[in-house]
Amino acid sequence: MTRLKPPAMIKPFAGLRPASGRAPDVAAPPYDVMSAPEARRMVVGRPWSFLHISRPEVDLPEDTDPYAPQVYAKARENLDRMLAEGVLVRDPTPGYYVYRLTRGEHVQTGLVAAASVAAYEADRIKKHELTRPVKEDDRVCQIEALDAQTGPVFLVYKSTAAIDDTLADLSAGPPAIDIRARDGVRHELWVIADGATGDRLSGAFERLDSLYVADGHHRSAAAARVAAARKAANPSHRGDEPYNYFLSVIFPHNRMQILDYNRVVRDLHGLDAAAFLDRLRIPFRVEPSPEPVKPARHGEFGMYLASSWYRLTLDARRIPDDPVDRLDVSLLQDNLIAPLLDIRDPRRDDRIGFVGGSRGLDWLAEQVDAGDMAVAFSLYPTRMEDLMAVADAGEVMPPKSTWFEPKLADGLVSHLLA
Repeated sequence: MTRLKPPAMIKPFAGLRPASGRAPDVAAPPYDVMSAPEARRMVVGRPWSFLHISRPEVDLPEDTDPYAPQVYAKARENLDRMLAEGVLVRDPTPGYYVYRLTRGEHVQTGLVAAASVAAYEADRIKKHELTRPVKEDDRVCQIEALDAQTGPVFLVYKSTAAIDDTLADLSAGPPAIDIRARDGVRHELWVIADGATGDRLSGAFERLDSLYVADGHHRSAAAARVAAARKAANPSHRGDEPYNYFLSVIFPHNRMQILDYNRVVRDLHGLDAAAFLDRLRIPFRVEPSPEPVKPARHGEFGMYLASSWYRLTLDARRIPDDPVDRLDVSLLQDNLIAPLLDIRDPRRDDRIGFVGGSRGLDWLAEQVDAGDMAVAFSLYPTRMEDLMAVADAGEVMPPKSTWFEPKLADGLVSHLLA
């Protein structure tokens, strides 16, 4: 077996992209931000939407198990159809891609690259969340069926001028793709096929101590599993095969926009609203609010209960120094959700739900008013610095701690493994 030098943190690749003029037809929201009924509505009148690949159950009967073998087979069938019709085409040579997201006044510019599985396993690409086996298995099946990675892993680097300035220069000209999605987010993509520029970018990333997984823990874990299986099955394994890398988009940490990740709970664990409020007054200062509560600081929470909003402020003496325990999601879990509602494992307990901040506070109240939920909580957003501190400490954040906006589009660039 030929041995190569250790793999670089990132490398260019020949991406699979929409053909010229087809990006508006193809681009789709990430596969995991909508329900099955929402996905079915999104593909009406859109035969080339990437959801036919990322959520192929939209083309099968409504009662189809989303993890059934025929779902992954349908994904492959739809990918082959888009290739045969020339809707998707592969770039002729490896390259990088600059990707810009614009939503209102917010702009973030990053690099689409193939990130090293070896760096991920060596913790140079740092994780901060545990994964759920069923979700991880789903992504493994998807990758194997397609022989491709189609959902990019959202990575972050600590902002450095060597990379930031280069990305700014590379995105100064007209983009290869420039579309505005239905949610108003503008997606722009520049193709960087120049070898010298690619080498400069590779070197700049190699000098970084680490990258951080912001979103996409299941996708990166699944890519590592696929790589291990293919390595074991390949007696000629070298280390530079495409399966040793995973599709990623890498942004500077100081341009990230993290929204609140709120909670809804189905019942009050046998308490009525009055008794629940009384018990809350031990760890929290509880103040009625005439309007929805969007927390303005660390340790402050909003609560919607029995048609009323409340502001909850945690006693400062209950806020620890540990980077995980001091997160607002941990403070709510440890001081309220676990002791008062008896939800000890929010990863597995179906009494609790998680709501991205993009849905707004009114949506939380609607769930309670409709009787679907008994209480809702709004949280102060996790900061990017908090996420990196947890990852640097080698610790794990609680589930559903961060909600990044705007979201990447699926379908603009995919990474083929063959």
